[in-house]
Amino acid sequence: MTPTPPDTQLVLLLFRLISGALLMGILAVLFIALWRDFRSAVEKTSVQRRIYGKLVEVVENDDGYEETAVSHPLLPLTSIGRAPTNTIALDDDFASGEHALLALREGQWWLEDRKSRNGTTINGLPIGDSVIVTDGDVIGVGNRRFRIHLE
Repeated sequence: MTPTPPDTQLVLLLFRLISGALLMGILAVLFIALWRDFRSAVEKTSVQRRIYGKLVEVVENDDGYEETAVSHPLLPLTSIGRAPTNTIALDDDFASGEHALLALREGQWWLEDRKSRNGTTINGLPIGDSVIVTDGDVIGVGNRRFRIHLE
């Protein structure tokens, strides 16, 4: 075998250094892109899990409604019903599987009946279409009543 001239060895060394640097640069760009995507997903998840208030169960008495110690967190999409897949699962035979939905849309809270058999009420009045709810409103689902407390 004939030995390689020093110029060829130098060129090969430079080629290895440049390809190693390019590979490290590509890996760095890929890492930065993945890190930003991860941070974005974490932010989005934390916003979705943020609690925007609560629904407090109330019982009716002579003076109106009295709050109980039972409360449920209010999320941007809060489903209420008898099915265990709901955000608030009720043990109530008069509640439908997916009875009602509270949704935050463009800064306002909307209550929607999900075609339940016994209907949904707000402040004692039955609702047909989606309606806007405000702090202090009482929502009726099945035999249960909830007062909404917004942050």
